[in-house]
Amino acid sequence: MGRQLPEAMRAHRHGQPRRHPRHGTARIAAYAAATVLASLIALPRAAAEDAVQESEKQRFRLVRLVEGLENPWGMAFLPGGGFLITERPGRLQLVSPQTMRPEPVTGLPEVFASGQGGLLDVALHPHFQQNRLVYISYSAGGLIGKGTEVARGRLLGQQLEDLEVIFQAQPKQLGSRHFGSRLLFSPDGMLFISLGDRADPPSAQDLGQHPGSIIRVRDDGSVPETNPFVRRQIALPEIYSYGHRNVQGIFWQQDADLLWTHEHGPMGGDELNLVQAGRNYGWPVITYGVNYGTGTAIGEGITHQEGMEQPKYYWVPSISPSGLLLYTGERFPGWRGNLFIGSLKFSLLVRLELQGEEVVREERLLQGHVGRVRDVRQGPDGLIYLLTDESRGMLARLEPVAPDE
Repeated sequence: MGRQLPEAMRAHRHGQPRRHPRHGTARIAAYAAATVLASLIALPRAAAEDAVQESEKQRFRLVRLVEGLENPWGMAFLPGGGFLITERPGRLQLVSPQTMRPEPVTGLPEVFASGQGGLLDVALHPHFQQNRLVYISYSAGGLIGKGTEVARGRLLGQQLEDLEVIFQAQPKQLGSRHFGSRLLFSPDGMLFISLGDRADPPSAQDLGQHPGSIIRVRDDGSVPETNPFVRRQIALPEIYSYGHRNVQGIFWQQDADLLWTHEHGPMGGDELNLVQAGRNYGWPVITYGVNYGTGTAIGEGITHQEGMEQPKYYWVPSISPSGLLLYTGERFPGWRGNLFIGSLKFSLLVRLELQGEEVVREERLLQGHVGRVRDVRQGPDGLIYLLTDESRGMLARLEPVAPDE
C-alpha cells in the first residue's frame, strides 16, 4: 500500500579528462548544414500499430518504430528527425529518419557491461547543431573496481571523434549494481548526472564519495562555483544533492524552475523527489522500503528524520521506475502537465497528475502491451516515445486518437 493521497487515492506508489585529437571546424559546419537540410524530412509513420488505448484523459495508440534493439537504455532526438539510442551491452545506435534502421556509431569508450552496468544514457549538448557534441554515461572498469563515467565526443557521420572523459565517479567499487545514470542539461547549460549508491548504502551519506548523489558540472566537466559543497573541505565539489539510492529518472520543469527525479527503493519505497541544491534525501537512514527477502526494517526502520527530505510520492510495492517526463506538448491536451514514468517491474507506463508540486492521481497505462519501460521522452513533434528494456527491445511512440476513431 502506498501513502494516502487527496480523495482517498492510494499511491502504488575525477579523474583527469582523457582527450583525443580534435578536428577542424569546417567538418562540423558541413555536418550542421546537412542537419538543417535533413530537418525538412518528416519521420515516417510505422506500420506496426496496436489497438486504440483508453486512458482517463486521452485516447491513444502505441506505434512500434524500431524493434530488435538489445536492452536499449537511453535516447536522444537528433535535429534531423532521427535518434541516438544506447544499448546496454555497449552499442550506440544511430537511427535514420528515412530508413528507421539502427546503425552502430563507432568511437565509443570501453564499457563494463555486466549486471546493471553497461552503456546507459545519452544526451546532446544544448548547441549540438553548432558543435556536434554528444554525451554518454556508462559503467567503466578500473584496477580496483567499476564506476559510472561520462564522456563526450563529436558526432561526425557514424563516428564519435575527439572523445574525452569529463567525469569519473569516485571511488570505484566492486560489484555490478546501482550505477544510475541519467544525463540532463538544465536551461543554464549545466550538466546533471544521476548516480546510484553502487549497492553500498552508507556511501550515499558520505559527501567524500560520489555514489548515491546527483552531480552538477559544466559541459566540460569542470565544477561551477555555485555548487553547494564547493567550499566544504570534506565534500566532493561536484555533488549537488545526496542520500539517493539509484536515480534513473530526471527532468527539469522549466516553467516552475524545478528539478524532478525518481529513484529505486529497496523492496518498496521507490521515490519521486523534487531535488534542491545541498539537500539530503535520506537513503539509507530513512526509507519507505524494507530489506529484500526478509522484509525486515532497514537501519532503524524510520521514514522521517530532521534534516532529510521527504519524497513527493512513493510506491509500495515498488514499480521499479526508469525514465521520467513532464509532458508540455500540444498533441495530448488531456495529459499536459502530467508526469510519465516507465515501470520495469510491471511493464507499463505510469501517469501522475499534479496540482502544483503535489501528486493527486495515478493512472497505469499500457499494461500487457509493452515490455519493461526503460525510458520515456517527449519528442520535438510533441509525441511521447518509449524504450523497452528487453533482449529484443523496441522504440515506440504514443499517438493521439480522435474521439470518433
